[in-house]
Amino acid sequence: MSQSFQDFDLSAFWDDYDGYTGPGEVTDERVAEAERLLGYKLPASYIELIRTKNGGSPVNGCFPVDEPTSWADDHVAISAICGLGGQWGIDSDDLGSRHMIDNWGYPDIGIVFGECPSAGHDAIMLDYSECGPQGEPRVIHVDVEMPEGEEPERTFLAKDFETFVRGLVNESVYDTSEEDKQADLDTARRAPFTPLLRRISDAAGAVLPDAESVVRGLAQAIIEEKGFFSLHADPKSHLMYDLEFLLYANAEGPVRRDAYLAAYESILVFGQGDVFKTGGYAPGFVSDWLDERIREGDIAAIGPDGALDFTDAYKQRLARRAGEFRS
Repeated sequence: MSQSFQDFDLSAFWDDYDGYTGPGEVTDERVAEAERLLGYKLPASYIELIRTKNGGSPVNGCFPVDEPTSWADDHVAISAICGLGGQWGIDSDDLGSRHMIDNWGYPDIGIVFGECPSAGHDAIMLDYSECGPQGEPRVIHVDVEMPEGEEPERTFLAKDFETFVRGLVNESVYDTSEEDKQADLDTARRAPFTPLLRRISDAAGAVLPDAESVVRGLAQAIIEEKGFFSLHADPKSHLMYDLEFLLYANAEGPVRRDAYLAAYESILVFGQGDVFKTGGYAPGFVSDWLDERIREGDIAAIGPDGALDFTDAYKQRLARRAGEFRS
């Protein structure tokens, strides 16, 4: 008779996503073979859990911690608990525990069993360093994205696997989306512009009256729609790309495609301190937008060197659209 998970409903543990689920049932023979390959005795509670479903994503995917980790100040997130076999099994040649230890730099102290949202840069492990290969391992979080020469960072989570499973909580406990949205809105309203955005906005003149108000107003509309400030391939993002190019070409003169793409990240992406910025971007979204405007004839080559600028007709259309977002 099982001694694990008394008064704990394992039937409600897994969500419906099967992308991490291994093939077939977990038999005694498969358990023995995995233990032979990995060199460790698997915890009875782990075996009992994966007998209900051979790996998958838990409904509750967060575990509280008392110290900051690479994921958050107060918890780590887990995308999946891996079972046996298939691509994601702990015994897999492709993405299993040995692969993570040999190729990703995880410490050779046990078994990597928990996938995290970082896609390999951190993970959850069974740590046998204190109990030995036949003992009851602790559960730890390991971050391998460390400065060169430093060892992976280990954070203790639970004294054993069952304690870890029982301690998982739903991500809603840590939902800060509304606070994050309000912080982004406050930044869009008040934070200083990056030096380049400041310069080209101040130089806007008649090409975009009240340029600063328009940029801030559009950013607030994007945040209200998405819940955060980030530019993608949607209509409002494309309008922000338009405004950035309009202001840049007006202030600096027509610009070659490669030169503009190189300068782009200095406008609204990166900057020192608490400036108004996205903090990151996907270059493909920007280059796709630029190439689309060129194909449509809204951006044209000015002169023999291939430098680019908006057509006068598009500048007028853009100014009318932008006026809707003056804050």
